[in-house]
Amino acid sequence: MGRQKRSSTAGCAVDMTPMIDVVFQLIIFFIVTIKMEQSINEDIRLAKAEYGPMIEEEDPRTMVVEIDQRGWISIHGAQLSRAKFQKIMIGRAKRYRQFPVLIRADRRTDHKDVRAVMDICSKIGIWRINFAAIKQEVT
Repeated sequence: MGRQKRSSTAGCAVDMTPMIDVVFQLIIFFIVTIKMEQSINEDIRLAKAEYGPMIEEEDPRTMVVEIDQRGWISIHGAQLSRAKFQKIMIGRAKRYRQFPVLIRADRRTDHKDVRAVMDICSKIGIWRINFAAIKQEVT
């Protein structure tokens, strides 16, 4: 009676599902982190200010508020109404008692739109407000 050889691959299968899940998790992670890096609106042209102080070290709690030439307020690329902006700032003020605000306003923005953001901040009690500008034009 002859013995039958058992195949060493019989009963072995590689389940690809966990590897596919990990790949999709990595794709989602990279998409989210890329979006976070590109949170500054490139369409905003800052005003020129040759003699303003340079901000060397930025506080990690700094809230960057952008105002485009049409007067639309945005935070991290999300457009907000003034009422929604005020709610967000109130929530943040509850979490951090005092935090700096950096306003990036387009040089063509009406002053009334910048003033509205400043008024909302002052109503809440936020007094550390800075304005972004450029020292010289980049050619």
